[in-house]
Amino acid sequence: MAGPKPLLLTPLTIRGVTLPNRIAVSPMAMYRARDGFPTPFHLVHYGKFALGGAGLVYVEEAAVTRTGRITNGCLGLWDDAHAEALAPVAAFLSAEGSIPAIQINHGGRKASAQRAWEGNGRLTPENLANGDESWQPLGPSENPFSEGWPVPRPLDRDDMDTIREAFVAAALRAVRAGFRIVEIHMAHGYLLQSFLSPLANARSDAYGGSRENRMRFPLEVARAIRGALPSDVPVFARISAVDWIEGGWEMDDSVALARALGEAGIDLVDCSSGGNLLKGATNTNLSRSPGYQAPFARRLREEAGVFTQAVGLIRTPHLAEELLQAGSADIIAVGRQMLYDPFWAHHATEALGETGAFEAWPRPYAWWLEKWAAGLRSSGEAPAA
Repeated sequence: MAGPKPLLLTPLTIRGVTLPNRIAVSPMAMYRARDGFPTPFHLVHYGKFALGGAGLVYVEEAAVTRTGRITNGCLGLWDDAHAEALAPVAAFLSAEGSIPAIQINHGGRKASAQRAWEGNGRLTPENLANGDESWQPLGPSENPFSEGWPVPRPLDRDDMDTIREAFVAAALRAVRAGFRIVEIHMAHGYLLQSFLSPLANARSDAYGGSRENRMRFPLEVARAIRGALPSDVPVFARISAVDWIEGGWEMDDSVALARALGEAGIDLVDCSSGGNLLKGATNTNLSRSPGYQAPFARRLREEAGVFTQAVGLIRTPHLAEELLQAGSADIIAVGRQMLYDPFWAHHATEALGETGAFEAWPRPYAWWLEKWAAGLRSSGEAPAA
């Protein structure tokens, strides 16, 4: 336990927020909301990550308008009542020592879809018979998400103004609810990313064609949110660093976008990828390896001069620490591994030699677990890792 403190476990200050460590729980949609409202599931689901020691806990994407939901099960922030219902989640995360964050989104041409476990496709008659509603998806142009999906209605100037202000209103509600960080979803083929990618954006006006034009509306949203929020509240943006499809968005584009986001006052770029064609919300059609998206975060950090967050099959604390030491990112986001092990952060402090067993755990847990481990040792067994 001697020697320098692991970077993964070192605090990080961004604007007026100090993360107790560099471990984030990545935003993962659960599709368990009702009419945009959280249920007891959400308090338990997110609360366990705070008990598990994560420094930053993202609540899943919340729609900025009713028809901006991806599915009927998505959270919402289009009404003050949604913020009031989410406030206990933010309060619990804060009380247990984590920084509460929330991602805000508009589903764009991928809206009005099934929940992931129902097939992650377009709504079926069976879905509608079971009480789901459908609605007209929106997009930069009439390019549908995939063959057989609804043709989106292209946004006009009034639509864009309305949606921009809906993002701002949702961000303000999030802060009033107690969330300390707001992340704008600009990834995975949803509305803002569909403006960015030439695979989705076929406009011929000032919001289509060149990269500068395709970046225009997402940057308008980013600047509006930054200008509306208190100066001590960080604003992050999740992007798809590449489309993984020929003719789509590439890393040079992401460098330009990250620079522009930094100039707009966005504090961190969260580096994911893919999602612009059918195969699920993200890049589930790819062959992936541990840390496969970290090079995106590193390049943006070096060339755009922004804080970055790395995500994608970062399963072990040793890999997370290696990525931070290499300068690949400032924060490490862990997703599905956190679902498998909600106490991943506490296990990381032990694996990296920063604490002994259970020292950093909530005291009601540690009291029991210390006795449990001692009993196992006395009988010749070892606690499970």
